[in-house]
Amino acid sequence: MKAMIFAAGLGTRLKPLTDRIPKALVPVQGKPLLEHLILKLKASGFNELVINVHHFPEQIIGFLKQQDNFGLHIDISDERDMLLETGGGLLKAHRFFTDEPFLAHNVDILSNLDLKAVMAAHMENSLATVVVSQRQTARYLLFDQENRLQGWQNIQTGETKPQGLNTSGLHALAFSGIQVISPDIFDCMKDMPPKFSMIDLYLKCCATHNIRAYIPADYRMLDVGKISTIQDAENFLAEKPIR
Repeated sequence: MKAMIFAAGLGTRLKPLTDRIPKALVPVQGKPLLEHLILKLKASGFNELVINVHHFPEQIIGFLKQQDNFGLHIDISDERDMLLETGGGLLKAHRFFTDEPFLAHNVDILSNLDLKAVMAAHMENSLATVVVSQRQTARYLLFDQENRLQGWQNIQTGETKPQGLNTSGLHALAFSGIQVISPDIFDCMKDMPPKFSMIDLYLKCCATHNIRAYIPADYRMLDVGKISTIQDAENFLAEKPIR
């Protein structure tokens, strides 16, 4: 199985740590975030990984070499010339994903998600399966009663996408930064700019393609995006190690 790890971000909210190391190498319980995720992917049966890099890329590449790539086949998608966001980053790495659905996972997300289960839940006629939950945030994905993506809403500003979307009958769920994607996704990227997010792409495609929600039972996740969440991450792993 193949997976892409989005690890190119600047980690601005994790300053001053990220003034000297990339977000992917921020340590939690003595191991970098990247290592926690790679070990989880390996335990779940993934054997081919692509990792995009931009901020301190040499450190990530050096770390992987020190670990002998954890016994996996790992390719690097180099974005040091331009940070492309998640969608642009995936498009740049498209040559690695040609035949089968694959997993894409943000490096700063810790969770108890069963990755085998979400891969198995991805339907053949779906463009993507996005892991979502009922947690508090400002921005939500909006799904119909069959859990198909219909739009997006910022509850603080009232903005919706598509503009003017009738949100009646739709339920709001928070995206977890984890998704299973069919290779057909690259056909939807033809008119996108070099730099774009996966959410923008999903909103473009959801009217004509099935993009479905995956809502795990007993789901616990943590976005390690701020300095204040480092201790939360330590506690999270201490209480319930990642499967």
